[in-house]
Amino acid sequence: MTEFFKILNSIYGRRSVLNKIKRQRSHAVAVTPDDVCPYEITNNTVKPYSEVPGPKPLPILGNTGRLLPIIGQYDICDVAKISQLLYEDYGKIVKLSGLIGRPDLLFVYDADEIERVYRQEGPTPFRPSMPCLVKYKSVVRNDFFGNLPGVVGVHGEPWKEFRTKVQKPILQIQTVKKYIQPVEEVTNYFIQRMMEMKDGNGEMPSDFDNEVHKWALECIGRVALDARLGCLDPNLPSNSEPQKIIDAAKYALRNVAILELKFPFWRYFPTTIWHKYVNNMNYFVEVCTKYIEEAMVRLQAKQHVNESELSLIERILAKEPNPKTATILALDLILVGIDTISMAVCSILYQLATRPEQQEKLHQELKRLMPDPDTPLNVKLLDEMVFLKSFVKEVFRVYSTVIGNGRTLQKDTVIMDYNIPKGTQVVFPTLVTGSMGEYVSNPNEFMPERWMKKNDEEFKIHPFASLPYGYGARMCLGRRFADLEIQVLLAKLIRSYKLEYFHQPLEYKITFMYAPEGELKFKVTKRDD
Repeated sequence: MTEFFKILNSIYGRRSVLNKIKRQRSHAVAVTPDDVCPYEITNNTVKPYSEVPGPKPLPILGNTGRLLPIIGQYDICDVAKISQLLYEDYGKIVKLSGLIGRPDLLFVYDADEIERVYRQEGPTPFRPSMPCLVKYKSVVRNDFFGNLPGVVGVHGEPWKEFRTKVQKPILQIQTVKKYIQPVEEVTNYFIQRMMEMKDGNGEMPSDFDNEVHKWALECIGRVALDARLGCLDPNLPSNSEPQKIIDAAKYALRNVAILELKFPFWRYFPTTIWHKYVNNMNYFVEVCTKYIEEAMVRLQAKQHVNESELSLIERILAKEPNPKTATILALDLILVGIDTISMAVCSILYQLATRPEQQEKLHQELKRLMPDPDTPLNVKLLDEMVFLKSFVKEVFRVYSTVIGNGRTLQKDTVIMDYNIPKGTQVVFPTLVTGSMGEYVSNPNEFMPERWMKKNDEEFKIHPFASLPYGYGARMCLGRRFADLEIQVLLAKLIRSYKLEYFHQPLEYKITFMYAPEGELKFKVTKRDD
């Protein structure tokens, strides 16, 4: 989930009409004094925080007024555009202060400075999180989470302690390898379902994005719960567990957006939407607990099993005395994974469908590696799919599902010659920096080839300009599984089918992620080869 969305969407407002605003533009250099952070000083003058460029707060309402419906200058529903406008209007460092009930936001568009901030942070970076999830875990269900809060919506030592318990098995390549076949099995069935859901024109239904969500949930369930949930069954009764899981997932995600986007009345008194959110989260806890308990029974029935033969969940259950560790990890993986992976896949498929030449290159690569389209996938084949992985990276650079990352400063820090106080929320808009000419060669051209090693010298890419999974200790914990699921789907689909799109171009918008908005009515045609 994008920290940038979490930060901005918890400010209030929606549309824009005002256009005049006091502007300053910054061309400062990035430095930090030794007495604040371990940066090399290149300028003897550190300017005060009050001089950081940015929109001047309005009387009474501050900059919250610029984000209000009808009278506001910025449309909070289009945070991608806001981040671009702030850069165009003010430069590489922009302060958005005077936000009612919120700390200041500091936007940094300098990749070198972003790198410095990341590299100097301590072992427990503070990443802005969804207040509604924080309240659920720490207040509403403290009886369940207690001293095992998980990795999402948690900070400091509790976060570090929990992550230490789970990061080794979840990040090890040997663990990920075990899921190639299970994810391929889910994906083969999903593609079969795609063929069954085609209309008379050979196109996907108007709600195809919901079908992608089901596929993502089924894949994540296989990894996080050691189970097939049955979400891809075309005839699910409304009261069946799989359908209830799907409904709860959709409802929880949509309500997170609403809870964070609108004025947060739920913080002060229980609202209807807050009650529904809590009920949905409780259902997820119930489901995760059920499947983890079943996994524990299966593990206990095994005798003399080598650790390398265990699944992800079994490895955690075998090492941790409290099975809640596995349950809470599963909950976090599901919460952060469903929308992120499904929206990324929707974006990638749309780009493939609207870039036939690039799709053909991918098909030729897959055809060379898998002359027989029914060839089972393995680590070697996936490693050799160089163009496939490069295409995904290029989509993430230009249309990053997660449009930015963020940190809350834990001490006063000098950023770009300005003294930034502790508590400021710093935003790194990767969607903007990934398209800046000084960090990326030919940034306006869509070129997957730029990511291929043989072209390293020809194409310039700053390593901190595009960070779809974040960086450092708080880098996405499930990134290896996300990559695996995306690669398996693309490999199996594009090897055997041609994807086309014959409707009006779709605009990218923020729902909860940055993705094409509209009906993904792809035409899917079986290939002869």
